[in-house]
Amino acid sequence: MPSARAVARDALVRIERDGAYANLVLPSVLGRCGLDERDRGFVTELVYGVTRMRRALDWLVDRFVNRDPDLATRTVLRLGAYQLVWLGTPAHAAVSATVAVAPPRTKGLVNAVLRRVSEAGRDWPDEATRLSYPDWVIDRLRTDLGPEVAVAALESMNESATAVEREDGYRQDTASQWVTEAVGATAGQVVVDLCAGPGGKATGLAAAGASVLAVELHRARAGLVRDNARALHAAHLQVVAADGRTPPLRPGRADRVLVDAPCSGLGSLRRRADARWRVAPGDVDRLAQLQRQLLDSAAQLVAPCGEIVYSTCTLTAAETSSIDSWLADAHPELAAQPIDTEALVGAGVEHGRGRLVLPQAAGTDGMFVLRLRR
Repeated sequence: MPSARAVARDALVRIERDGAYANLVLPSVLGRCGLDERDRGFVTELVYGVTRMRRALDWLVDRFVNRDPDLATRTVLRLGAYQLVWLGTPAHAAVSATVAVAPPRTKGLVNAVLRRVSEAGRDWPDEATRLSYPDWVIDRLRTDLGPEVAVAALESMNESATAVEREDGYRQDTASQWVTEAVGATAGQVVVDLCAGPGGKATGLAAAGASVLAVELHRARAGLVRDNARALHAAHLQVVAADGRTPPLRPGRADRVLVDAPCSGLGSLRRRADARWRVAPGDVDRLAQLQRQLLDSAAQLVAPCGEIVYSTCTLTAAETSSIDSWLADAHPELAAQPIDTEALVGAGVEHGRGRLVLPQAAGTDGMFVLRLRR
């Protein structure tokens, strides 16, 4: 049976070499590794932690190597440095156990470098390296949130993610559950979720007794919504694979419309370990344009006196307060409503006409929520 570090090493190589998603690779490797629960948890911590802290880890080890190591060796060096610096593993244990899973030809190098890492100080060259984010993410959030708030949010998103189990057994980030509560769906209402995959919010809305139509562009994700609805016995939930910008629905029929829009995800980086390395600066403005189109669609769908809830798990002004400003001009028929959900009032701060939950406020995803009435 492979060791936990060997399993983590192989998963990390796949993520780096093949561009695989950490949240897809990890269940696959854990499903066939044969490790006990404790070691499986250790693998999860190593894979997500090393993926998040990749930039910082490379700086820690590159001070002591003369040329760029091959991928397998670099992966093992990252694993060892993560244990030493972030997990606080004693040097003798972290080094010897990591050397054991290093390529035979570079065991000596791994041993020497990790011992140097364990002894050396950490005079970080800059904030982006210390926090292990691309420069543009640091710069953008410092501009949009202010330096102190941004750094606190980024530090918070370097912690391990947690999910809370709902009454129906579905595990979901707490802030996402707050979004469902903000929709305020009740029995007998018609609710449209325009960007429903994988179905966490749609099934939560159905659990309140509403008749939910879940719209999802991607067929595979629409299948996930169906699977979750089936598993949770959500009888009042229907799924359609369609573009939320042009849904096959008659205007003015929905009592509630949820636009949990595709976004840069810069508020959910603790849960999406590799997202910080995948999102590009141009994605923010491209996604903001998509968000506006989805809100145009929602404005057509919602009935008089009906409500729209717009949410994004990001922290950029372009996808939060700037969307709110655009809505005020483009859709004056939509009046902002106070968000009176107790948790959002307690954890969120005023942000435009909505509320912004910062990751550091309650250990959740960062989330922007805006409620509007036609």
